[in-house]
Amino acid sequence: MTHPAILWLLLVCNLLGTIYGYIWYGAQLEYTAQNNPSWLLIFVPDSPTASLFFTLALVFLLFEHRFGAKWLGIRMLIEALAVVTSVKYGIWAVTMIVAGAYQGDALVWQDYMLMTSHLAMAAEVLLFLRFFRFGTMMAAIAGVWTLLNDTIDYTYGVFPWLPRPLQDDLVTVQNFTFLLTLFCIAVTWVGVRRSGRL
Repeated sequence: MTHPAILWLLLVCNLLGTIYGYIWYGAQLEYTAQNNPSWLLIFVPDSPTASLFFTLALVFLLFEHRFGAKWLGIRMLIEALAVVTSVKYGIWAVTMIVAGAYQGDALVWQDYMLMTSHLAMAAEVLLFLRFFRFGTMMAAIAGVWTLLNDTIDYTYGVFPWLPRPLQDDLVTVQNFTFLLTLFCIAVTWVGVRRSGRL
């Protein structure tokens, strides 16, 4: 799993996916910039930011010998954010697409591509969890950040744009989102405890 060829392949794929994700959010970022305070922009592109964290975590794995102890805290925080957010948004995006389709939204090829890529987001970070160095404290900080992101999303209306059939189910989506975040924090915490990291 940590062979350089595999890490480089994953790094390139995740970097390209991250760039594509930010482009995908372009219209919502533009709308938010025009209609909301600029500080909200950081909370808009959820999935590409999650994949960015994992991409950076791969950089730390690839160039581990070049990063000294002074980078350890930053590395552990990025790894924790990568796990919590990638699992959360990987599952969330697939659930919203499927829920929208269940209520009559027509699926197109982009939806299948998004479901595949988001499931891969969740799977890859869980596979790499054992190679990461963060402990329960960083997992808690990542969890607090993700809960803050949820709160900002549904307080100021900057959550990811939903399929049209789900727009009248916002309270249900909001509740599911918070519960999913708590579940992902718990999964991350259990994974860290089982690895023996504190």
